Amino acid sequence: MQTTDIVFQLIILLFSAIIHEVAHGYAALFQGDTTAKYENRLTLNPLRHIDPFGSVILPLMLFLFHSPVLFGWAKPVPFNPYNLRNRKWGEAIVAAAGPAVNIIIALIFGLILRFGITSFPPPAVLILEMIVLINVMLAVFNLMPIPPLDGSKILFAFLPARAMGIRKFMEQYSMFFVLVFIFLLWSYIFPVVTILFSWITGLQF
Repeated sequence: MQTTDIVFQLIILLFSAIIHEVAHGYAALFQGDTTAKYENRLTLNPLRHIDPFGSVILPLMLFLFHSPVLFGWAKPVPFNPYNLRNRKWGEAIVAAAGPAVNIIIALIFGLILRFGITSFPPPAVLILEMIVLINVMLAVFNLMPIPPLDGSKILFAFLPARAMGIRKFMEQYSMFFVLVFIFLLWSYIFPVVTILFSWITGLQF
């Protein structure tokens, strides 16, 4: 992987993750919770969103392990579920907003790539491919039903109240579950990313 490719991947990853988190904040704001607004997290300023592990350490580890793509996340945007107007589905709506925005970004740039590929120089095509791939990857990763990922909050909205014990247990050991998923199970999920990338762009990964 060339140095310039790494730099572009990191920049795209950082801002895609930030937009993902800001989407959570706005979804909460539209439902009546102003926590993210008052903590100045509804901004694209990277300094407000950098997570030491997800934004720095994990991408560095993946680079050292010669991963074909770099991956990570921004610091979660805070919200208070008790302030949301819809108590049952509000948290799931906030959670779904992040992956939804990543999918929208992937679709926009993927369709640009699909219908304008002959008019773009190779460097521009590469950047567009990175944008689509990273945003599809963020969406798929975050939809996994593992705390603290967004998929877990969507799943918990469908579970009965008696399942709260399962939620508390999973949230207590969330970092363990995430690390196991990244380093042991992600390779089995990644083909889904490549399939979606091909569907959106019309290109083979």
